[in-house]
Amino acid sequence: MRVVRDTLVLILATAFATPLAAQSPPNKSEIRAYKGLHAAAVKGDLGEVARALAAGERPTGRDDNGRTPLHIAAHGGHLDVAWALVKGGADPRALDNQKYDIVTIAAVRNDLAMVKLSLEAGANPKAITSPYDGTALIAAAHLGHDGVVQALIAAGAPLDHVNNIGMTALIEAIVLGSGGASHTACVEALLKAGANPNIPDRSGRTPLTLARTRGYQQMIRLIAAAGGK
Repeated sequence: MRVVRDTLVLILATAFATPLAAQSPPNKSEIRAYKGLHAAAVKGDLGEVARALAAGERPTGRDDNGRTPLHIAAHGGHLDVAWALVKGGADPRALDNQKYDIVTIAAVRNDLAMVKLSLEAGANPKAITSPYDGTALIAAAHLGHDGVVQALIAAGAPLDHVNNIGMTALIEAIVLGSGGASHTACVEALLKAGANPNIPDRSGRTPLTLARTRGYQQMIRLIAAAGGK
C-alpha cells in the first residue's frame, strides 16, 4: 500500500511541479491587442522601444496577466530590448500574476544569456517565484538546464529552498529529470556548491534513496560522496 501511495505522490508532484505548465507567454489574442511598449517588446523591435520610451511611455504597464514589457522581452529572448527597458526604468524584480520574474522565465527557457542579463540588471536570484513558491534554481534543475544552474549558484541562489510541494532543487533534478547527463550535471553542481544531500521529500525519502530507487548510478555516487544517506 505504501508503494502505491508513494507512486501516486510522485505522479502528482511531477504533474504540478512543471514550470512550463504554469508559466504563460503571451498568446496570439494578447499579442494582437498589445500596443506601445508591449507591442514593441513582443516583436523585439528595439527602435520602437526607444521611440516609445523617448515619448514618455513608462515601462511599468501590465497586461491582463500582469506581464510588463520586460516580462514579454524575456519570454521572447530579446536581449537588447530587455536591456533598453531596464535602462528606461523597468523593474527586473517584478512578478507577473503567476509569480514569475524575468530570471525564472529565462531559466525555464534555458536562455543563459537572458539569465545573465537579468542578474546584471538587478533580478534577485533568491526570489521566491511561481505558484509553487520555488526559485529560478529549482526550475532550472528540474529541467536539466545545467548552465543556468551554475550561473544561478554563482549569483547566490538558495541551494536548499524547499518549495510548496516539498522539493529542493536537488530533489527535482533527481525525480523530475531523466537521469541523463544534463540532470546529473545539475546534481553535481548543486552538491559541489554545498547543497544539503540529506533534505528529504514529504514522504521522508532522501536524495540518495530517490536516486537509488531510479537506478541513477552516477547520481548515487555523487550524492554518497557528498555525505548523502
